[in-house]
Amino acid sequence: MASTTSLVLPQALPAPQKPHARKHAPVALPTRRHCLLLFTASTALKAMEAPARAQDIPLFGLRKGLRKVKQEAEEIVKEGFEVVDKGIVAAEKGIEAAEKGVEAAEKGIQTAEKEIETAVSFGGLAQAGVVAAAEALGVLIATSVVNGILGPEAQKS
Repeated sequence: MASTTSLVLPQALPAPQKPHARKHAPVALPTRRHCLLLFTASTALKAMEAPARAQDIPLFGLRKGLRKVKQEAEEIVKEGFEVVDKGIVAAEKGIEAAEKGVEAAEKGIQTAEKEIETAVSFGGLAQAGVVAAAEALGVLIATSVVNGILGPEAQKS
């Protein structure tokens, strides 16, 4: 049958009393069974304790601070990505506007070319006359240049 002794208060063993011995309070040493029971109980109590958390200690609250910094960094990165996306959309709109401007410039160049062609094109006979006049003018200029260079030397001889 199990012993009814308490873990905390071990029973005192009766000691034989001698008539000439001093009277001391009897002290009972724990037996092996008591030690085993105390060891098992203390291990069980330790296992049931909540684990210590370093973030709860003000000195070691670095993890909590790091977690906050990490969350703030994530928010900043998200905002950065949003700004980049908005910038990409704006750049795409700018590219589209530039493409439209280039198309408009091309149309303007084409209309200018057509206007120049209509202004300059005045028949084959007129073109032949313009070419003949240009050649005559070239011959006249060349003759004056040659006379200008050779003129003073030709007069001395």
